[in-house]
Amino acid sequence: MSVAPIHWGVVGGGILGMTIAHRLAQSGHRVTLFEAADHAGGLADGWTVGGVTWDRHYHVTLLSDMKLRSLLREFDLDEDIRWVETKTGFYTDGMLYSMSNTLEFLRFPPLQLIDKLRLGATIFYASRLNNWQRLEQIPVADWLRKLSGRRTFERVWLPLLRAKLGENYRKTSAAFIWSTIARMYAARRSGLKKEMFGYVPGGYAGILRRFEQQLWAEDVDVCLNHTVREVRSFDRPVIHCVGHAEQAFDQVVLTTPSPVISQICPDLSTDEHRRHRSIQYQGIVCASALLRRPLSPYYVTNITDNGVPFTAVIEMSALVDRRQFGGSALIYLPKYVPPDDPVFDRSDDEIRGEFITAIERMYPGFSPQDVLAFRVSRVRHVFALSPLDYSRNLPPMQTSLRGVYAVNSAHIVNGTLNVNQTVALANDTVERLLLPASQAQYPLHSDTRYVKADCQLVVGS
Repeated sequence: MSVAPIHWGVVGGGILGMTIAHRLAQSGHRVTLFEAADHAGGLADGWTVGGVTWDRHYHVTLLSDMKLRSLLREFDLDEDIRWVETKTGFYTDGMLYSMSNTLEFLRFPPLQLIDKLRLGATIFYASRLNNWQRLEQIPVADWLRKLSGRRTFERVWLPLLRAKLGENYRKTSAAFIWSTIARMYAARRSGLKKEMFGYVPGGYAGILRRFEQQLWAEDVDVCLNHTVREVRSFDRPVIHCVGHAEQAFDQVVLTTPSPVISQICPDLSTDEHRRHRSIQYQGIVCASALLRRPLSPYYVTNITDNGVPFTAVIEMSALVDRRQFGGSALIYLPKYVPPDDPVFDRSDDEIRGEFITAIERMYPGFSPQDVLAFRVSRVRHVFALSPLDYSRNLPPMQTSLRGVYAVNSAHIVNGTLNVNQTVALANDTVERLLLPASQAQYPLHSDTRYVKADCQLVVGS
């Protein structure tokens, strides 16, 4: 039975909001998409560094990213993906090691043989687990310490957890590390038993251009430079944007971070405000550096030394043909921090000085004169932390406001943030929104079962 078309308002022009708008328009509905910035894309957008346009934050596609690849296929882009076998590095005790295959793993000096066996067994065991709800009851530190042993936890897992979560690792559940491991193994089980990553020539800037063209073809009204000040609902939802006339809709979907949802929806119930405000986020300060030459052959170099001021070195030119960068090398230096961390207020020059000094220590052949361009991205709300019993305490997607729904990356309860998971969440959300009223149920979380890896955290084996 067909559903009569209605007018939907979608707040937030990232991949989640764009995909929701796309799916609603495909179903025959009228859609208006609101985005505060002067361009769409959110965390997946592109920018220019030293005359080179590429992703503002680092992204890769895995062979197992079927939801993303299906979306790219709709845009005639899936066949353009270039697949590359990549390598993984590990920086510990002031030394750089390759960790790209089993032999290199077994030779890894910082761990004894028994430690390596327990580490490998932990990763293998986690890749076979399906009951992520049970893992929500166990602190990640306790789980990893029990499986891998105290020495392996202290030398490998703890520095990596602190790099991504800070001291919040102490209250994070084991479901966090499970989801990271599971996605990497899903990629290997999907085909070749090696690390194959993919990218679309032109990066996400090109993907987003095609996406925007698709939305225009579907008559989606994309309203850029529209900062939503307030959303209220009486007989029907009304969106108030700064400097623009208010607009009424039949239904509204909010895809902004939970603190923003609580702020722009003053009429939510006390319990909804509490749930949205209780969600803790990690932010990111991510530097893009264009270099004269590559640093290493590793796409990702995991870092366990406490003195290094960033989480990892992501060498995009170890994956992407350097001709995409005019012959130069492109690296990312991410630093994950809480939204109120003082680093957000530091200047680009201060961050550049600290980061480049660290790179000079790590790579003896590197010179600061090799840096052609340096630019810093700052985002205060990137991904939601997952403490114990996380999924039970999420705010519902269906709010107490008539016709208003709230769904964002915090609703990814069995994985962590990446583009494939975001597309899966959007698909699942629209499927639920368009169910007939007699069948519609809007649970506390999405039950999609895809898993993460744009920002690698796991040792290769």
